[in-house]
Amino acid sequence: MTTHGGFEPVFCTIVPPHVLDKLARNEDPALSGPARRTLMRDAQERGRRRVTTEYGLAAAAPTAKAPSQRPLRTVYDAGRQTVLPGTKVRGEGEDPGQDATVNRAYSGLGATFDLFLKAYGRHSIDGDGLPLDATVHYDEKYGNAFWNGEQMVFGDGDGEIFLDFTIPIDVIGHELAHGVTQYTANLTYFGQPGALNESMSDVFGSLIKQYTLGQTAAEADWLIGAGLLAPSVTGKALRSMKEPGSAYDDDVLGKDPQPATMDDYVRTGRDNGGVHINSGIPNHAFYLAATALGGHAWEKAGQIWYDALSGGELTERAFFGDFAKLTVKAARERFGDGGEELQAVAKAWEQVGVRIL
Repeated sequence: MTTHGGFEPVFCTIVPPHVLDKLARNEDPALSGPARRTLMRDAQERGRRRVTTEYGLAAAAPTAKAPSQRPLRTVYDAGRQTVLPGTKVRGEGEDPGQDATVNRAYSGLGATFDLFLKAYGRHSIDGDGLPLDATVHYDEKYGNAFWNGEQMVFGDGDGEIFLDFTIPIDVIGHELAHGVTQYTANLTYFGQPGALNESMSDVFGSLIKQYTLGQTAAEADWLIGAGLLAPSVTGKALRSMKEPGSAYDDDVLGKDPQPATMDDYVRTGRDNGGVHINSGIPNHAFYLAATALGGHAWEKAGQIWYDALSGGELTERAFFGDFAKLTVKAARERFGDGGEELQAVAKAWEQVGVRIL
């Protein structure tokens, strides 16, 4: 059983399980306690998603749709409980309140809507005016944010390792982009297809931040989750697209394990086959293509990646090489055989060691 037009949603979080596993084993209960609670909550939500999908219990597709040029946003407050969606605290068009977390969530939903509409002509996450719902203040010291197939959910963090998950706008964009993938290629959340799924969210999460800030590819920091880590953590973000493996190197969190090329591809049974780890490879390919082309990354490299994702040829079980082939095809079809775009994309995949299938 699937939902929303036949697409099967998956439960996707911004913080990788291997990071929470490391924290959960820490001797300090101030660190291990919230991490264990977060892992248990994630497991419960993942199980709920699996059961509701398999047995047809998922919510029906919403009847309301966003107006043609504007989002339809609703922000809820869980009150540090786990019942979703919670109490409605801000609807579309309503003035900002006193809660900065609510206001950031509302703005992030709008920024995501704007990028996809104005850059790619996509009307909301599903392409058909899907309302954008988000819940904030979820659970006690919950150290994650997730897309559950129907809405966004944000934790407040533990204050020791993670701060409020609405602080980085690319975290909001990342999770909502999982919805875009859900409604397009619906990439399987395991192995290389799962890493592509995660990479799509990092790519568009980064582009949403760059679009909001008006940054060029050269000006962007290419970090995912900058501002999320507490000051005590030796690190700058959760991931780096520019230099995968360099986002953090901390006594508590350990070292960022992401590879930048296929030479260091990680084979593991954990984290759904390393979906948050090996996503560094296609992430780096996008960074290389975008910076080679220069200007605003959403205009050329982003357009090519969006075309490949949404064009109807990317299968659910696509490997890196399959996607690379489609980006080359998209570059050729949109910009021509002799353009710099085709050369930049092909060279980027070559540099990260992905053979175009």
